[in-house]
Amino acid sequence: MKVTILEVLGTLLLALLIFLGVHFTLESRQIDGFCMEPNLYDGQRVLVCKAAYWFGEPSRGDVIVFHKPGEPERFLIKRIIGMPGEWIEVKDGIVYISSDPLYETTPLEEPYTKEPANDDYSGTQIPDGHYFVMGDNRNYSSDSRSWGTLPRENIIGKAWLCYWPLSDWHLVSGYSYEEE
Repeated sequence: MKVTILEVLGTLLLALLIFLGVHFTLESRQIDGFCMEPNLYDGQRVLVCKAAYWFGEPSRGDVIVFHKPGEPERFLIKRIIGMPGEWIEVKDGIVYISSDPLYETTPLEEPYTKEPANDDYSGTQIPDGHYFVMGDNRNYSSDSRSWGTLPRENIIGKAWLCYWPLSDWHLVSGYSYEEE
């Protein structure tokens, strides 16, 4: 009888550890709106890896889920475009990035966008500990162009897997930019 009770307690402890591990590392979120088309669509569900940035920082091209600045109860999903300390502007639908406003800006390669942005965004420097995020569907996205940069502490995690609808499950692809 003692062996059976110990086995049950061991199984319950293992189940609790698995549950806590999943709870603290993954989260499910639904895509709300059209801002990430053509890569993610309204109504799809994604798993968010909350552990993705425990030991490292976000990278340009990552698709992230975060609390909207000024509205912490709202969750948004966008792509990281600008990194802390960089200067960023959007001119004629093209994103330009520079590490210093005195030097020439570089156009950002963005094969994931639906279409170029219709409006320009004047240059600004991204503060330390902040990121500049934009939706892939630039003309239907409320993003850093309208509400400012995203503080690092607002980031929940990296979008990892689109699992709903089942007919369209796939890994959420970030875009890897080579380090300069």
